Amino acid sequence: MTEEIRATSYVGFDSITQQIEHKLLKRGFQFNVILVGQTGLGKSTLINTIFASHLIDSKGRFSADEPVRQTTEIQTESHVIVENGVKLRLNIVDTPGFADQVNNEGCWDPIIKYIKDQHSAYLRKELTAMRDRYIQDTRIHCCLYFISPTGHSLRPIDVIVMKKLSEVVNVVPVIAKADSLTLEERESFKSKIREELIYNNIRLYPFDTDEDEEEEIQLNETIREVIPFAVVGSENNVIIDGKSVRGRKTRWGVVNVEDPNHCEFVHLRNFLTRTHLQDLIETTAQIHYEAFRSKQLLALKEGVNQRPAAGNAQQ
Repeated sequence: MTEEIRATSYVGFDSITQQIEHKLLKRGFQFNVILVGQTGLGKSTLINTIFASHLIDSKGRFSADEPVRQTTEIQTESHVIVENGVKLRLNIVDTPGFADQVNNEGCWDPIIKYIKDQHSAYLRKELTAMRDRYIQDTRIHCCLYFISPTGHSLRPIDVIVMKKLSEVVNVVPVIAKADSLTLEERESFKSKIREELIYNNIRLYPFDTDEDEEEEIQLNETIREVIPFAVVGSENNVIIDGKSVRGRKTRWGVVNVEDPNHCEFVHLRNFLTRTHLQDLIETTAQIHYEAFRSKQLLALKEGVNQRPAAGNAQQ
């Protein structure tokens, strides 16, 4: 192991972190999220609430004569959000029509294909002889999977889809419209879901690595105890004790979206934006994309090795 040496006078290379920060701020950051869940679970509302901006319109049916979607569609919205001089290029991928049919066999296929297609597109650009200095990153960094607040257990389709998705993307499950459950029902539902995730061997984000420090491991453990996040979204402001807050007003009272006693929206937002945003991006590149890349390059190598043998056989 190389011995550490202390410089006898100030050199100045400690300013490299400021140099990196300056370059990154100038370039901005890219974050791509996909929303998966049945129509009517408030996917658009939640993503708008997380980023405190109206980014995406609801894709639900607003009139009886509107046709029901027969397949899972893929729709992308792109925005640049600026906060204190930091630019975040946000791609939101919505999946209207998912699990809306009586027979939902294979409704997840377009989603899995889309995620893999983004890996494939990135790999092609990476292998190009004259590649761009900065490759546009459309790889999906996070999948918010919306669970219906039934209060019973996961549906078979939830188990199948989360298992398949967790192999290619960072999956973060949320219980949608959690204000339809009592606190006791919510905790019981969350406990059942965690048991089913373990029983079905569904490995969800966050993952621990050898590089993690004790503090990071503890933070990840705390998050696992909260998952799935029981959330409520709202773009409307209501008045509580003279203060304007985002919430939902019902005949029984007001649900304050940002009150941890009412729902776990704040935990989800902090997790996605304040503590794990960079890790979601890095995990996508180092685990999911790397697994895809290795598989593709090995298949390419095997294909090249088999060509001469095929040529000899023809002779």
